[in-house]
Amino acid sequence: MSRWDTSNIADQGGRTFIVTGANSGLGAAAVRALAGAGAQVILACRNVAKGEKVAGEIGERAQVRELDLADLSSVRAFADSVDRVDVLINNAGVMAVPAGRTADGFEMQVGTNHLGHFALTGLLLDKISDRVVTVSSGAHRAGKIDLDDLNWEHRKYQRWSAYGQAKLANLMFAYELQRRLTAAGSSKISVAAHPGYAATELQSHTESIQDTLMALGNRLLAQSAEMGTLPELFAATESAEPGAFYGPGGWQGMRGYPERCDSSAASKNEEVARGLWELSEKLTGVTFAFGK
Repeated sequence: MSRWDTSNIADQGGRTFIVTGANSGLGAAAVRALAGAGAQVILACRNVAKGEKVAGEIGERAQVRELDLADLSSVRAFADSVDRVDVLINNAGVMAVPAGRTADGFEMQVGTNHLGHFALTGLLLDKISDRVVTVSSGAHRAGKIDLDDLNWEHRKYQRWSAYGQAKLANLMFAYELQRRLTAAGSSKISVAAHPGYAATELQSHTESIQDTLMALGNRLLAQSAEMGTLPELFAATESAEPGAFYGPGGWQGMRGYPERCDSSAASKNEEVARGLWELSEKLTGVTFAFGK
């Protein structure tokens, strides 16, 4: 594809999209673009006040509902509030935060980025008519899935390693979801995307000197959130290939317009993916019902 951007999004009238983390950054850019193409958008946000501000800019096509991915009771309550949706975009995430635990005792990064989205997708799957888009990161290449200590209970916590594991988990989940949808004969699809290096609030929560350094990088090197959201918008609205991974096609996959991209060998390990799926079901208590 060549220079695909929001002007290429087909009319989305009559379609409904849920976007997690839509109160800022990539998610906010995504819902603005989708609503601009005629879609109804549900902003699934932990910070409802910020979400309402974005929804106010969009108008009647937008609504805000509370969703805290770091709390499975919130995930279940949100899922119960949804009747039907065409596309779920698992966009929200935290990056390189200090050691912490979710309401259910999971390590904060894998708990929010992966387990929260895993549970949300499973609870919504029979209400989704078209597809699930899961946002990963180029940082998945530095990740390793430790099935014996996914939640960093026995290892010394390392924030960037935890982030890499969480984003690798996102990508492996997207791939495994497609394999299971295919095996079930489902018409629904799973697609993955990553934003490259995009300037968002994601880089401002490490609570360390790294916040200052990344703020400088945002100004000097990063592309805008509007550019960074293009791969997930492409994955959500175009004839994306089932189980594919899309990201910026420019320098080192960090910038540019969306293209299909490759991923690490680890992300394609189907045995580990099955183990991660089974562990995620056990930890969240959510199992998937694969209909047609």
